Amino acid sequence: MRTPRFLSGLRVRLIFGFLLVSMAAVAAATVAGYATARSSLLAADQNSAVADVRQRVTALAPDLTYPPDQPSLDALAAQLPTGATVVYHDLRAPETPLDPVISPELQAAVRIRSRVEVQQVGTSKGPALAIGMPVLTRQLSGTSVPSGLEVYVVHDLSAIQQQINAQARMAWLTGVLAVPLAVLVALLSARGVLRPVRELRRATVRLSGGDLTARLQVRGNDELAELASTFNNSAAELERIVSELRRMEADSRRFVADVSHELRTPLSAMIAVTDILEGEASRMSDNAARSARLLVRETRRLTRLVEDLIEVSRFDAGSAQLVQEDVDAGEAVRATLDARRWTDAVQLELPDGLGARLDRRRLDVIVANLVGNALRHGRPPVSVVLRDTENRIELEVTDHGPGLSPDVLPHVFDRFYKADAVRTRSESSGLGLAIAQANAQLHGGDIQAGNWPEGGARFVLRMPRHNDTSGPIEF
Repeated sequence: MRTPRFLSGLRVRLIFGFLLVSMAAVAAATVAGYATARSSLLAADQNSAVADVRQRVTALAPDLTYPPDQPSLDALAAQLPTGATVVYHDLRAPETPLDPVISPELQAAVRIRSRVEVQQVGTSKGPALAIGMPVLTRQLSGTSVPSGLEVYVVHDLSAIQQQINAQARMAWLTGVLAVPLAVLVALLSARGVLRPVRELRRATVRLSGGDLTARLQVRGNDELAELASTFNNSAAELERIVSELRRMEADSRRFVADVSHELRTPLSAMIAVTDILEGEASRMSDNAARSARLLVRETRRLTRLVEDLIEVSRFDAGSAQLVQEDVDAGEAVRATLDARRWTDAVQLELPDGLGARLDRRRLDVIVANLVGNALRHGRPPVSVVLRDTENRIELEVTDHGPGLSPDVLPHVFDRFYKADAVRTRSESSGLGLAIAQANAQLHGGDIQAGNWPEGGARFVLRMPRHNDTSGPIEF
């Protein structure tokens, strides 16, 4: 089962961890305080009770005659604390049965060890101390021997236990009251720790969104300050590298645009000359005719390359504009194929009356590049199908060649990309599909490349029939 995000956040975990530590510390301190207070209070009360009994017995014992009789025992018991019992062999004062809490083990320990013995016992009224004390007599030799007289006292500990319980309740209450303070401290601590993390996240989001000026404020000199400083250095270096790359790209685009436009004028003169050479080639010698035809072919190829570069430079400069008009999409596609004498080379499915608002020249570029690519690199039959789908026109161009390999498919619309390295001298400039995609996007559409399951490449152009886009796009 997945933990909800609000329970797995760093803030919540820090607060819970701080609370657990705080509560464990409070509980440990409370238990330790309770044990210490209980031990101290019990020890103090026990010492006080034993000292009181010893003092009284020590003061009264010298006046006794040995062996004592019953009246002497009664007189001694009357002067001891309430509940005291004096025992001498079979005599007992008072003559009531010995309190059950005074166990035989305690009596045996008093007789055998001849010293004060204390046991903590439980009574119906609560905890108590059972105190047993032998009365010693001093002989002429100066030694003390047991006289056979024993004093037993049951000292009530209820008041001490109530005091201990009161202190325990106060300790627990203090611990409970400390929890909100611990929560407050945890919140402040989590805020202090997580604030740099949140700032780092916001700065990272800004940086990933393209804002290369995102920076963090460095506070202090701890690990978080080092992290902020490292982020700032990385962001500054990234900004420098991206700025340099943008400058180089802009220089490259400007160079291509300038060279393309500069080549246009001499190419115009060359085209005029090659037109004359092409007409005179039939009256030339074989070698001269071959040279003339080669010059004509390469000049036309160079002209197409320059025109493509100029078109690309317009997209790069953001100056590409749509000149839209109402056209019959089927007639426009047929006109493109007729102008290039491709009508007999393809299978057409063009519905009549499929009106759309398009830039006729850019549609001609798109269709010419898609069909020309299929004719050059695929195998017949090449099929061109035009459809109307949900207020969009869809033009599908397919062939029956080997199709696009998986490593070629992601790059098919890249500039100057050619799937076959041996075709470097083909008439294709490597810009046709990139220009076609840019023109489709300028209309608010796109071109998708793929393969038929049974083989062959498949290009699908989709554009809205009525598009209000007229501004430049980024290419």
